[in-house]
Amino acid sequence: MSTKTEAPKTRGTVQEMTNQVLRDCGMTTMFGNPGSTELNFLTDFPEDFRYVLGLQEAAAIAMADGYAQATRNAAFVNLHSAAGVGNALGNLFTAYKNHTPLVVTAGQQARDILLYQPYLGADRATEFPRPYVKWSIEPARPQDVPLAIAQAYEIAMQHPRGPVFVSVPSEDWAETADMPTPARTRHDTVPGPDALADMAAALKAAKNPALVVGSGIDRDGAFDAAVDLAERMGATVFEAPVSSRANFPEDHPRFAGFLPAMPEGLSKLLEPHDVVAVIGAPVFTFHIFGRAPIFDSDTAFWQITDDPDEAAHSQVATSLLGSIGASIKALAGLLGERKANPATPLRAKPDKAKGRDPMGIDFAIQTIDATRPDGALIVEEAPSHRPAIQRDLPITQGGGFFTMASGGLGWGLPAAVGVSLANRDRRTICIVGDGSSMYSIQAIWTAVQHDLPVTFAVLNNQGYGALRGFAALMQSRSIPGMDVPGIDYVQLAASMRCPGTRVTAHGDLAQALRDAHGAAGPQLVEIAIDPATGKIY
Repeated sequence: MSTKTEAPKTRGTVQEMTNQVLRDCGMTTMFGNPGSTELNFLTDFPEDFRYVLGLQEAAAIAMADGYAQATRNAAFVNLHSAAGVGNALGNLFTAYKNHTPLVVTAGQQARDILLYQPYLGADRATEFPRPYVKWSIEPARPQDVPLAIAQAYEIAMQHPRGPVFVSVPSEDWAETADMPTPARTRHDTVPGPDALADMAAALKAAKNPALVVGSGIDRDGAFDAAVDLAERMGATVFEAPVSSRANFPEDHPRFAGFLPAMPEGLSKLLEPHDVVAVIGAPVFTFHIFGRAPIFDSDTAFWQITDDPDEAAHSQVATSLLGSIGASIKALAGLLGERKANPATPLRAKPDKAKGRDPMGIDFAIQTIDATRPDGALIVEEAPSHRPAIQRDLPITQGGGFFTMASGGLGWGLPAAVGVSLANRDRRTICIVGDGSSMYSIQAIWTAVQHDLPVTFAVLNNQGYGALRGFAALMQSRSIPGMDVPGIDYVQLAASMRCPGTRVTAHGDLAQALRDAHGAAGPQLVEIAIDPATGKIY
């Protein structure tokens, strides 16, 4: 028997050459929900590929988002023509805001009948996902498809990373094409030496510097580098508003907490600092209208970002462009020795929550913290409970926390499936609100099919708690559509063969969570939360 490995083909069908491109790019896990315009691409599916079926296109996109973030490589998604892309757009918007590299393809009707407005044809297919993709193309010729997908991967992975879109007519896959040889880009760019020297000089001269860390840090694998920078700066460290990753160990003595997306509250926290360095985040993302008084003060702002648009829209900062990890290391090298950390941590530990029924959110989150296994990954989509999660569930390691940067619902539950697919050796805990879960509850089915180690912790306050919080904050009254009673989440999970339990008594919660985490596959724990607890900021 010969053991000689055959060389990859340099010419073949468009389908064969595209599959080879996907292998070369490390995208052999494919997420999708197929339709008739995708069948030619999916026929004779390669044995070395894995197809992850989402029962709705929005779920497929979010699964791919979680997977791409966890692997730090672009993920491949195959959608169905215009209607499928439309279903996916909400979570495509989230992927864009998350700076998640995705190569999204969609089937198109055959070229021969496109001029006749065929059934399932997509008019102006490349415009449909804009502006929330970095690049969008329908190749002019069938033989251009493999190169277009290779280029799409390269663009998705270039900073700032994000999704791209390729529309492919259904009959193109059987045509003949050559194997493309695309360019490869180095991603370790840094700002110019003079710019870095100016920023380092400002930080050295600061009497009370602050470091604001954003999602770009953890996306670029620079979690530990940010700690080194903070200690060399002697800085007070804050997490940027609405950050979608954890970018600094939240038990570090220099960590002071989370900046709110409110101009006045943010200004109050930053007011004592004469120099503020913002790295991997805008300056700043606000959710509530108002002018930040800190912008009218003498505080100097510096920013390092890999996103030119982010730099252009940041207020008052001197912005430096470069990849985050390489830029942090270059800046740290100019700052000298580390300074001593505070003897007393800047952020006080929260008080122990009291158990009561109905259950308070502080008690529930503290119990999730106390029972989570070592190395567990957290995926969160519970906006009304985010302050409690930030306070009571500290993240201390890089790559350990994921949430959505867009504010749109329906991402968290399927994203947890994608994160778990990339980390089968660790438990993933999905903390999701009851309202959020109903946008994409069918993702539980995919977790069952792949027997993933996921605990879905559904915080059930019987409605849209975030809206209740905003109504109080904005003094709105008599708002309809906030209550969502009468849904049995355990039965919904059971219908998809996922075991579950409902917890209404605080004394039962810890054991229910331990049992769920100890199971081999997916489990759902529905936690009845007092609707009166929880707030936005």
